[in-house]
Amino acid sequence: MARQERAERTRNAILDAAAAVFDEFGFNGASLSDILAKAGVTKGALYFHFSSKEDLAHALVSEQSIVGQSLPTEPPTGIQTAIDLCHDMANSLRSSVRVRAGIRLVIETGTFADPAPDAYADWIRTVRDYMVAAQERGDLKADLDPYVIARWVIASFTGIQISSQVLSGREDIHERVTEMWRIALPGLVPPRRVARFVPAGTAGYGAKDIA
Repeated sequence: MARQERAERTRNAILDAAAAVFDEFGFNGASLSDILAKAGVTKGALYFHFSSKEDLAHALVSEQSIVGQSLPTEPPTGIQTAIDLCHDMANSLRSSVRVRAGIRLVIETGTFADPAPDAYADWIRTVRDYMVAAQERGDLKADLDPYVIARWVIASFTGIQISSQVLSGREDIHERVTEMWRIALPGLVPPRRVARFVPAGTAGYGAKDIA
C-alpha cells in the first residue's frame, strides 16, 4: 500500500508539473526536461507512468470530464444547468492548473500527433442534452436546434475564456460569461420565461464578480 501511495504521489506530481508547463507554454513549447525539473523526479519515474509528452497531454485532457460533475445530470436540467456549467468551467479555469492546461490542450488539439477532441465533443453533447430538456419544457424556442445551440454555447465560452485570459488573466471571466448569457437568453427563451434564469449562475460566481 505504501508503494502504491508513493507511486500515486509521484504520478500526481508529474501531472501537476506537466499542467503548469503546458499551461504556460502550450503543447509545442513544453519540453519533458522542463516537466522533469518542475516535478523533481527522474526520467525513469516519468516513463514509468507516461510513455511520452503526448501521453501526458492526453492524461490531462481526459481529466476535463470532471468539470461540471457537481451539476445535476437528471431532470430537471435545462438552460440554467447550461449557464451553471459555463460558470463551473470558468471557476475551474481560475482555480485549477490542470483544468487550464487541459482546456488549452483541447483547443490546441491540432498540434497533437494523435489528437483526441473527445472532451470538446462531450461538452457539446452535455449542453445539447440540457437544451433538449429545456425545449421539451417550453424553455427553449421551438424553432431552435438544440445541437446547434450547444455548439454555439461551447464555441462562445471558448472565445470568452481566451479573451478573458488575454485581457485580464481571467479575472473577469465570470462577468464575461454572465454577459454572454444575458445577451443570449432573449434569443433562446420565449419572452414570458426569460426572467426564470440567472445569467450569473446559481452558485453566485458571476454575481460576486459583477457586484
